[in-house]
Amino acid sequence: MDFSKILQPEIQQFISENGSVNINQLALKKNPFPEIPYSVLLNQIAAKQKAKDKLPTWYHANNIIYPEKISIEQTSSEITAKYKASLLSGTSVIDLTGGFGVDDYYFSKVVEKVIHSEINAELSEIVKHNCKQLQVDNMECFAGDSAVLLKDLNQKFDTIYIDPSRRNDTKGKVFLLADCLPNVVDLQDFYFTYSNKILVKTAPILDIQAGLNELKNVKKIHIVAVENEVKELLWEIEKNWNSIPVITTINFEKNRVFQNEIALKSNETATYSLPKKYLYEPNAALMKSGCFEAISSIFSVDKLHQHSHLYTSDLLQPFSGRNFEIITAIPYQKNEIKTHLLNKKMNVTTRNFPLKVDEIKKKHKISDGGTIFAFFTTNLNNEKIVLLCEKIENHE
Repeated sequence: MDFSKILQPEIQQFISENGSVNINQLALKKNPFPEIPYSVLLNQIAAKQKAKDKLPTWYHANNIIYPEKISIEQTSSEITAKYKASLLSGTSVIDLTGGFGVDDYYFSKVVEKVIHSEINAELSEIVKHNCKQLQVDNMECFAGDSAVLLKDLNQKFDTIYIDPSRRNDTKGKVFLLADCLPNVVDLQDFYFTYSNKILVKTAPILDIQAGLNELKNVKKIHIVAVENEVKELLWEIEKNWNSIPVITTINFEKNRVFQNEIALKSNETATYSLPKKYLYEPNAALMKSGCFEAISSIFSVDKLHQHSHLYTSDLLQPFSGRNFEIITAIPYQKNEIKTHLLNKKMNVTTRNFPLKVDEIKKKHKISDGGTIFAFFTTNLNNEKIVLLCEKIENHE
């Protein structure tokens, strides 16, 4: 790809000046630079807009070339890339699915040698160019099949990193790693000839037990969330590892980070009780872990019901999630509903309840907002209840 035209100062200035415009409206205007296809120019602007919050380092750097907008949408954020880099050890890493190179940029800050392998030759050239703009001098970029590259290089790496992508013909099927490219399941032993450690990134949709059924030697699973939205799962795989895997849940918020470690034991049991003074709702990373029994013992809280996934205590406990003080607990009965809920303003949440949020609001004429949080759930006696709560802010 010839970047010279896009990198002309007047074109770069035009891209920057249109960093907040509506692309669809801009597309209706005349192309001010006929020497470049307007679609290419518009893509640079749209991709840069996508990078503003997700990739501020790239957004604020000069003369960055962007790939197709979808590559920016699919790439790691800087927050998650920095976290992945903290998991590396040793002096070398090879990324077999390099993409836009965000992970590798952060890898380059913690190891001496980074190999960026990308099957898309144009994207590989873009990353190579951007490395110069970002002053990264310890990364090599190779275009082509990563398995072939591993054989050609024929060297040991401290870590092999892989972000397999789902094949286009698997839409509608259950997410399996064996359906992705590269097929880590089939290639795992091959990878172990070039490294004793493999770090695999997968989409949050992958079921943890399904991943454990497919992969061997899983040492640790990291569930990474940003602002209570799970962004990715990271699978640390170590050659010859045969002990119990550990799950690390981490949730990055604006002013704090919640992190917990949970051993995947099969004999964990929770304690149960009726609602006490405080209520706890696990964050998205903890929910994804599925370790609902372990949460009870880790945080010294009781579970309301086997399937409710809400917790309670008399003393306020540090907890990774939302914390509430229970103002009142009412049975889900007509008279109680009429007194406490009808035509009221509150924030409705359901856990293990037969009605959905929208159905509840419509049925009981509840409007959104206010300071009261209403949890419609089921207690340990299998009774439908509503917990009216006030949120406790910034408790750790």
